[in-house]
Amino acid sequence: MHPDPSFRPKDADLAALLVREIGFAAIFASPPDGPRVAHAPVVLGADERTLQFHLSRGNGLTKHLDGALALAVVQGPDAYVSASWYSAADQVPTWNYVAVEMEGRVRKLDREALVAQLETLSANHEARVGATPPWTRDKMSAAVFGKMTDAITGFELAISAWRPTLKLSQNKPADERARVIEGLNAQGHGALAHLMEQLGDRR
Repeated sequence: MHPDPSFRPKDADLAALLVREIGFAAIFASPPDGPRVAHAPVVLGADERTLQFHLSRGNGLTKHLDGALALAVVQGPDAYVSASWYSAADQVPTWNYVAVEMEGRVRKLDREALVAQLETLSANHEARVGATPPWTRDKMSAAVFGKMTDAITGFELAISAWRPTLKLSQNKPADERARVIEGLNAQGHGALAHLMEQLGDRR
């Protein structure tokens, strides 16, 4: 998390919203053979206290995660901010970005919980893509689904700390922020510019 409190969202629901909307995270842990990171789709619990994910059994983290302390990071849009977009003197380039960190202890899920996670994950995203009819595991043979499920391991991270960062030039005056928004839009970073317009002035 960025140390400047200006970059912490005031909206308590925003971090969870970003996790649900993006739905993909980097999972960091430090097993005995050194720090590792895995990348996985995630499912945030309805109470926002748990984050579920699954990894290949062959992933370097899989055999070490049960009981481990881990960090999950969901990243949103980011972009370079040119100092030439400011009118004030003595400015330097920087980077605007959105990131949500969740720390907690991990436990391995049993097969039933893993299957429930997979069903929730596919249902959430099939609804987004508007598939008609949506994909479900009923479209697969039980044998093939079972074999593929055997190749992965499910986990749940009990979230003990949320650390979101929305670095959207909140530490700059409104006119300077407007120039950054214009510059980002011109560079094709519309999502980040939109977040600046919607959220950056909530201090």
